[in-house]
Amino acid sequence: MSFRPLHALALGAILSLGTHAAEADLTGLANGAQSDLQKALATLAEVRQKIEAERVPMGREINDLEQRLADQRADLAKAQRFQENQLVELNALKAEAKRRADEVGYIDSLLTEYTRAFRSRLNFAEESKYLPAVEAAEKAAVAPDLAPADRIERRTAILKTALGRGRSALGGEIFEGRALDRQGRVQKGKIALIGPISLFADTAGTTAGLLQMELNKSDPTVIAIDPETEIATRELVTTGKGRIALDPTLGNAFKLSAMEETLFEKIKHGGWVMAPLLILGFATAIVALVKWIQLSRVRLATEKDLQTVLQHLGKGDQPGALTHARSIPGPAGELLSAAVEHSDEKKEYIEEVMYEKMLGWRIRLERGLPFLALTATTGPLFGLLGTVMGMIALFKLISSFGSGDPKVLASGISEALIATASGMMVAIPALLLHAFLSRKAKGIMGSLEQTSVGFINGLPEQNPFA
Repeated sequence: MSFRPLHALALGAILSLGTHAAEADLTGLANGAQSDLQKALATLAEVRQKIEAERVPMGREINDLEQRLADQRADLAKAQRFQENQLVELNALKAEAKRRADEVGYIDSLLTEYTRAFRSRLNFAEESKYLPAVEAAEKAAVAPDLAPADRIERRTAILKTALGRGRSALGGEIFEGRALDRQGRVQKGKIALIGPISLFADTAGTTAGLLQMELNKSDPTVIAIDPETEIATRELVTTGKGRIALDPTLGNAFKLSAMEETLFEKIKHGGWVMAPLLILGFATAIVALVKWIQLSRVRLATEKDLQTVLQHLGKGDQPGALTHARSIPGPAGELLSAAVEHSDEKKEYIEEVMYEKMLGWRIRLERGLPFLALTATTGPLFGLLGTVMGMIALFKLISSFGSGDPKVLASGISEALIATASGMMVAIPALLLHAFLSRKAKGIMGSLEQTSVGFINGLPEQNPFA
């Protein structure tokens, strides 16, 4: 408690000193701040002067840059519009190029079809004259080193050739050529082409007449005609004036006459299988004729014959019944005779006897019919065998010499099919004859069975022999 006044005095002295110090610091701070403010204001004024000095050039530079930016934007928009226009033009050019390519392809296909049609319409006498132009056009179509324009130009040459041919064909034309005479020798001379009619006259003066393309021959053949027409044809071909020998069938009559074959030639073309087929055919005809005569001569027992036999048996006149039964020729008479001979037996035994007789006659009546069935079965097989052998031989020839001529291939196939046709010609009549004769034999057996049943049922119960 005694030290509190002292403490208070000390505290008051400290506070007093602090106040004076604080006032001194604030004054210094205020003076420093004033000085700093003056410096900052001076710096700000200096900066403002610099800004004012640089603002005008920078504004000009900014304006220039903005103008350049606007110009570049305009150039960009112009470039974009140009690019878009170029794209439109490019698409238009692509579409035009595609149309042109399609047109070229269409023209190319038309030229291909026209070349093919032109070649097919050529008369055989014109082939030596126009085939080089056709082959050149066909080679140009597949040449890989030709430009499209060159290819089209070379292929359109066939049009000029066709126009020239048309002008020449208006009044007929005469040109050098060659043909085969009637002995098959090649003769050189002149060919007169008047529409579809081809006439030839050799330079030696020995052969003249109509031209016709024959199978398996590279050159046309001179067709034999009467002497008067031959003289007129030579005069027309030589001088260009005279009478024309016309063929209304355009050669079809000559082709049909050349295709005609004799029976011996057809048999020869059929191959070795024709021999067994002919043997089967003749044997079938003989067997069928014999069986038809045999079956036709069989006499069946009528209802009157059966009643007569039964009446004799009913009266106990077995010899009379046997005599009448034996007067009936054929299986019916034998059947009734056997039944009358055993009429004193039981009906069951009589039935067995009659059934035994019918079995014997069934074998005799059906004898030879299986051969007809066998012929009907084996005939097509023989024909098929001949066709297969012919096709094998044809394919061997094709593998050796090729199949360039379709006419040769068709001719070989037609000859190979002769055997099949011959086999059917043997088998079909054999099948029909077998059916007819079998039905006739079954009819006879049915009549015998009916006679047998009628005899058994007609035996009188009071018959002393039953």
